Order: sequence, then structure tokens, then C-alpha cells
Amino acid sequence: MSSRQRLHDLVQLTFRNRASLVYLSVVAATAVFVAIDTLFVTHEDASLAGVWLLLLAAPTIFAFFIGGSMFGEAVTGSAGFLYVALVLSVLIQSLALGLFVRLLRGAASPARPQGA
Repeated sequence: MSSRQRLHDLVQLTFRNRASLVYLSVVAATAVFVAIDTLFVTHEDASLAGVWLLLLAAPTIFAFFIGGSMFGEAVTGSAGFLYVALVLSVLIQSLALGLFVRLLRGAASPARPQGA
């Protein structure tokens, strides 16, 4: 299998199944909510709207936090690290959903003989 075919399969699993699309849509809607809350709503205290994004990216984002902690507070405390970890976590979980859907479809399909 060529690397181009592998990349195509990864894109298919990550973005082209219903479960992944629903998950990515929920994440996108939550990101819009967090952006609007952060930019346009005034709060006396800090807003906890961003926690919803972290919960949607859990548990993989926690692996990034643990891995990043080995590089020190300067790395994990930066906004750039948080955004990259959030995006990668969401994409990894979308891929995992795609793999799970493929696994379920493979298990649900009846076995056919080689020649059929």
C-alpha cells in the first residue's frame, strides 16, 4: 500500500463517516461558543466555557499535557501548546471514532466466500 493510499485512508477514517462528522461538528460548535463567550461576554470572574473544549478533547489532551510537562512549564503554559494539543487531540479522537465505526461495520457484515 502506497503512502498516498494510507493518507487517503486516514482522511477517510477521520472525516468521512457519520460518527466522526458528528463529533467534529460538536467540537466546532463548542469552539464557536467559547470564542463568542470569550470575545463578547463580560464576566466578573473567569469564564469556564473553555472547559467544555477540554472535556470534548479528553482523554487524549491529558496525554499531551503529561507529555508536555516533561519539557517544563514554559512549554505547557503557552497558548500555542494548548491549541496544538487541542487540535491534535480532536483529530486523533475523530480517527479513533472512524476506526471504531469500521470495526463495527466489519463485524456486522456477514462472512462471504472468497469467490462471491
